[in-house]
Amino acid sequence: MTTGEFCPSCGAPVEAAAHDDRGDPGSAGTRRERALCDACYFERYDLVDAPERVDVQVCARCGAVHRGNRWVDVGARDYTDVAVDEVTGALAVHADAEDVNWVVDPEQVDQNTIRMHCHFSGEVRGTLLEESVTVPVRISRGTCTRCGRIAGDYYASVVQLRATDRTPTSEEVDRAKTVAAEIVADMEATGDRNAFVTEVDETPDGLDLKLSTTKIGTKVARKLVEEFGGTVSDSETLVTEDEDGNEVYRVTFAVRLPPFVPGDVIDLRDDDGGPVLVRSVRGNLKGVRLATGEAYEAGYEDGDHPDARKLGSVDDAQETTVVAVEDAHAVQVLDPETYRATTVPRPDFFDPDAEVVPVLKSRAGLHVLPDA
Repeated sequence: MTTGEFCPSCGAPVEAAAHDDRGDPGSAGTRRERALCDACYFERYDLVDAPERVDVQVCARCGAVHRGNRWVDVGARDYTDVAVDEVTGALAVHADAEDVNWVVDPEQVDQNTIRMHCHFSGEVRGTLLEESVTVPVRISRGTCTRCGRIAGDYYASVVQLRATDRTPTSEEVDRAKTVAAEIVADMEATGDRNAFVTEVDETPDGLDLKLSTTKIGTKVARKLVEEFGGTVSDSETLVTEDEDGNEVYRVTFAVRLPPFVPGDVIDLRDDDGGPVLVRSVRGNLKGVRLATGEAYEAGYEDGDHPDARKLGSVDDAQETTVVAVEDAHAVQVLDPETYRATTVPRPDFFDPDAEVVPVLKSRAGLHVLPDA
């Protein structure tokens, strides 16, 4: 039974129920389109709108894809995956289609061309429609901004790792390299494609890290001072102007580590408390008195650089025999060089039941060290 309303295109009568559904203001298309009979509607509108060709520019070095005005890391296994993603984004399915399914069969035509055979099915106006389209994908290779900068040894900041009155240890140098790599990895994980380490250069004085951005240099310098103590200063150097005439600066971060490291044994000048085993140099120097076992902390004005001289380190310690415990303040041990029984201070950390202990012999005398 008809309603007396007709298709505006062919004049065929339109069923009332179907017309009421298509008259829903929420349906896709204009009022005239919604009033069309099914035959005219399907004749005018396709299930899928596909481009004639899709052009994809891929970085030949890292595989990033150029989209719009930027490069995007897609994590594709090969160019076929890239082609599938790009075609998927370029296809448009009819807005009224429901329960849409599609499969794609990629055909590698040559090294730079992949033909994507796509088959779609979906329900429109209660009718199951099927449609097949073939979209050729043309792959062109280039160099993304990041890889171009890496190839050109670009860098915007330098972190110079140095130490006061000494050379940074191999552990400090290795840790600095690791810190830089970890910070870059974290920034890359958040989508920052401009993050990379340009150059790692070990010098006789320490380590130079050339980094792609000032932000990375700031983070690396702060992290090193946080872990090892010391200070950091920065200076700018004008290197060029950008295309808009703005001045471009390169920033050098000079990280100066403290003269002492944990494990050093130092003699504080103008101090009669005896040698100190350094435990930490973060903020201000902290340690333990070897004569008594009491905790030591440098004053605020001394920071991590008190007036002291290095006597040795725990790496120089030798194991020797405990001869006798004399009293609460003294113990006899064998001198590791002369093998004579020698009375030395008994610190709080000394174990009276111990048969052997580590000791350090220096210009300040012989002192028991804590067990590692």
